[in-house]
Amino acid sequence: MKKFWKLLLPTLCLTLALTGCHGQKAGKAFEMPESFDTSKEVEITFWAKNDTNVTQTRIYEKAIADFQALYPNVKINLRLYTDYGRIYNDVITNITTGTTPNVCITYPDHIATYITGQNTVVPLDALFADAKYGLGGTELKFDGPTQEEIIPKFLAECVIDEKHYAMPYMRSTEACYINKDYVEKLGYEIPDVLTWDYIWEVADAAAATDEEGNYLLNGQKVLIPFIYKSTDNMMIQMLRQRGAGYSTPDGGIEIFNDTTRELLYTVADHVSKGAFSTFKISSYPANFLNAGQCVFAIDSTAGATWMGSDAPLSDIAEDKIVQFETVVRPIPQFTPEQPVMISQGPSVCIFDKADPQEVLASWLFAQFLLTDDVQIAYAQTEGYVPVTSKARETESYQNYLAAAGTDKELHYDVKMEATKLLLENTENTFVTPVFNGSASLRDAAGQMIENTTKAIRRKQTVDEAFMEKLYTDVETLYRLDQLGENGVTAGKQELGPLPDGAVALLCTLTIIWLLMIIYVIKKALISKKNEL
Repeated sequence: MKKFWKLLLPTLCLTLALTGCHGQKAGKAFEMPESFDTSKEVEITFWAKNDTNVTQTRIYEKAIADFQALYPNVKINLRLYTDYGRIYNDVITNITTGTTPNVCITYPDHIATYITGQNTVVPLDALFADAKYGLGGTELKFDGPTQEEIIPKFLAECVIDEKHYAMPYMRSTEACYINKDYVEKLGYEIPDVLTWDYIWEVADAAAATDEEGNYLLNGQKVLIPFIYKSTDNMMIQMLRQRGAGYSTPDGGIEIFNDTTRELLYTVADHVSKGAFSTFKISSYPANFLNAGQCVFAIDSTAGATWMGSDAPLSDIAEDKIVQFETVVRPIPQFTPEQPVMISQGPSVCIFDKADPQEVLASWLFAQFLLTDDVQIAYAQTEGYVPVTSKARETESYQNYLAAAGTDKELHYDVKMEATKLLLENTENTFVTPVFNGSASLRDAAGQMIENTTKAIRRKQTVDEAFMEKLYTDVETLYRLDQLGENGVTAGKQELGPLPDGAVALLCTLTIIWLLMIIYVIKKALISKKNEL
């Protein structure tokens, strides 16, 4: 009997594994129901990020309440995160258990990984065009935007494999926040368009110290002339401005090139002069800027409420804040007459479920997040801009912009300048190609700057041997050497569905084994009964 089970169990497990894990047969694409059944109770989950900003939380809660007033049969459960990375990790975990959220604020880079699973994120193109419940549909109980009213540049960012898998929710770019008083004290003026040569020259000058190690510029022991929050954006934008390779649209890796190497040598040179550091190494740029310990701080326009002497969300003690005039400029450029900057910000996607009414409820709520009241309210919390021309053109939003600088909260001047920066430069923005593995490539881009900066600070030699090792280490760390031309990690490709004949055979084998188990158990029970 024991020998029988030793043979039976592994065989049975293998049979079940083959039927379940070879590659699930792709289900039918989501089909829009004829109507939304408002008599049926539907419960959906909504995952979002709020940057620990209570105002943003209230905006989400109000959006949910307003939506539920229109659709009383829908209950929405809000789950808030403080980090997009945690949303990403939880979604990946829940895909394996079939417990994904219904609606999720996330990034296209992350969605590219989500959709490698079967029936995860719903493609939205057919939903966009639905006459009743699509964008601007006749059966909507709210005044949502049409597809044409979503800023085309932002909507295009949500395309993966020629399909829309999301809609933009908010957009930002990066800005350089400058201590004007320090720049002028060093004998410089701030140009309308910063160049990398200008930034490096002023930062190097700011790093001068006296015999006791005090910085001449601020009289303190601490000064980081130039600090960058997101070094992945830094590398990506520098490469784009130089016309150098980063990746191909289908996922080919091009970042390990001579221009990248040249840029890293430049970073190393200015780190050695004490002119540059990063958020990961030192801390938040805003904290140094507001304490009079930084000249140039580059961060998202969405981070503008943390920047400047009067920043409403400043993280440092009030007695540490130094008074100075803050100037906001686009990121430095290599070619000032052709400015290039990254477009970033969260998008909203919906996940497929067995119940079409549940998916339709999710789709309706996702659209509701693009209505004017939600878009304008959220954009006012930080330096984001609405993603629809519809919201931008409202009297409410135009009055908001016109009131810039009239107070230090809602109309905080630095936040308003950051907002206008993106509004005026939308056509100068770009996004990187999205594919399964693009998030890893982005991390790798920043890691090269981080490692180079750390090496100089640790008195290591940055030469050709260092660069060769750096390229190899980063490629291995982020498994970029395992990405094929289409960005799929080698060894993890989807095998595709089994042929119908093979599925039938494996199912038959499973049934046979189950019958054999029943027979053996029954025979064992009879034998035991006879022994009694």
